[in-house]
Amino acid sequence: MSRDLYPEVQWIWMNGRLVEFEKATVHVMTHALHYGSGVFEGIRCYKTRQGSAVFRLAEHLKRLRNSAKIYRMEMPFSDAELRQATLETIHANEFDACYIRPLVYRGLGPMGVNPLKAPVEISIAVWPWGRYLGEDAIERGVDACVSSWRRAAPSTFPATAKATGNYLNAQLIKMEAIGNGYAEGIGLDIHGNVSEGSGENIFLVKDGVLVTPPVASSLLSGITRDAVLKLAAELGIPVREQLVPRGMLYTCEEMFFTGTAVEIAPIRSVDRLPVGDGIPGEITRRLIAEFQRIVTGEVPDRHGWLTPVEVSAEVSVRQEAVS
Repeated sequence: MSRDLYPEVQWIWMNGRLVEFEKATVHVMTHALHYGSGVFEGIRCYKTRQGSAVFRLAEHLKRLRNSAKIYRMEMPFSDAELRQATLETIHANEFDACYIRPLVYRGLGPMGVNPLKAPVEISIAVWPWGRYLGEDAIERGVDACVSSWRRAAPSTFPATAKATGNYLNAQLIKMEAIGNGYAEGIGLDIHGNVSEGSGENIFLVKDGVLVTPPVASSLLSGITRDAVLKLAAELGIPVREQLVPRGMLYTCEEMFFTGTAVEIAPIRSVDRLPVGDGIPGEITRRLIAEFQRIVTGEVPDRHGWLTPVEVSAEVSVRQEAVS
């Protein structure tokens, strides 16, 4: 069944070597399986006019290391080594474009809540993955709802860490939304203000100003979110980070999700009330167009966001079948 889901994937990087897809396994007593002791990233490699390139790889690896630091996980590889491992994994699987999932997790060790005696292990998987909310999400927009599930308070789970355990809350938001006929759910923070989607940050346009909740509203500081803030400033779009009350979701002119998986996905309705005219608005479309021009290589990479997938001839890729 797993091969049916990922037929194109041949190799996965695990702890310093490339392993055949079918042999990239962990023990059932792995600490992360029992206690959610892992952190990860979601990254995209794009097929550009200049060749394949990874979007904001350095920033993703920095966030991965910071997430691991919060959970006292000392990573056994440097950022430079993980950068090279990412490029090698893409190259070995012969992908022009793909999604990239580095995972740092506590492996096989003594059972119990205390994770400190379980070894820290790292894997990197890559696979082709289209737009997370559907291929037509950019053109038509998606329907969202406000979830009954709240985002955790900052004093419980640190939202600044992209930790595997945090996504149990995200799963509840997502399953509730799908069960009620929506593409995605929007979580509120403990004060009832807007936080983010189950796996995306959120932006609104109100009176011509681009508005997004602050990091203090129990949200992950998204790397695509940061890119949109920078692009908006360059395009002359006024931006404001502020607390967003739930009511603003129903009265804004435009709204969209951002994230590595969704990229920039317009929201056409919330709780079955149309956002603006119910179609992607002008500011949303401008940001999508500029983002796409950059990641496809149509315009120069003025921010240095794209890392070419070039594997040095001096690097020997170890493709080891584990028996």
